[in-house]
Amino acid sequence: MQNGTNNFNNGFIIDTSFVDNELPEVEKLDPKKELVEWLGVVASALIIVVILFGFVFRVAVISGDSMKNTLFGGDVVVITNLNCTPKEGDIVVVSRNAENSPESMREENGPIIKRVIATEFQEVNIDFETGIVYVDNVPLNEPYISTPTVDQYDVKFPVTVPEGCIFVLGDNRGVSLDSRSSRIGDGGMIDTRYVLGHAVYRVFPFNRMGGLDKK
Repeated sequence: MQNGTNNFNNGFIIDTSFVDNELPEVEKLDPKKELVEWLGVVASALIIVVILFGFVFRVAVISGDSMKNTLFGGDVVVITNLNCTPKEGDIVVVSRNAENSPESMREENGPIIKRVIATEFQEVNIDFETGIVYVDNVPLNEPYISTPTVDQYDVKFPVTVPEGCIFVLGDNRGVSLDSRSSRIGDGGMIDTRYVLGHAVYRVFPFNRMGGLDKK
């Protein structure tokens, strides 16, 4: 057969009369238009990142050993203020000055990172001989601490956490300046308005990357 068909010896006939030798031309993309669209996607992604890390997430570098062995100096953590209602066991970043202004953010007044031990209206007591911390007369199970709580500063125990405040301690109790000292917050009590965020994830070093939930 000659009109649009191929005749094969095996008896099958395949009709090729429908094939259009002139295929529709593929629309060529305008390089300038493609570049503008690509830049728009990048700009949108950057805006989202800026919003997230400007208002929802922050990145902080740990300084000092007061949270050892949970956090070490040089660790990089992600902090969020999203739904940041401090609760027992949370690791929080706290401003040590009421103004939180650049002029007053000297090293001795800079933000600190500690663990929430108790919240408003709870009673905290510490047996400095055994190193056991009690909240509402219940001894805490604290597998995260690297040293027992045997060092006492000037806050007298037991204490009741005032409304709108939290009581915090560092995991490395031997070197941590925290709610045992009146130098922190108001007589050791941290107003929750000065909680800058909740540390939720360690991003560096990579071999210890992971969440910072209570252990």
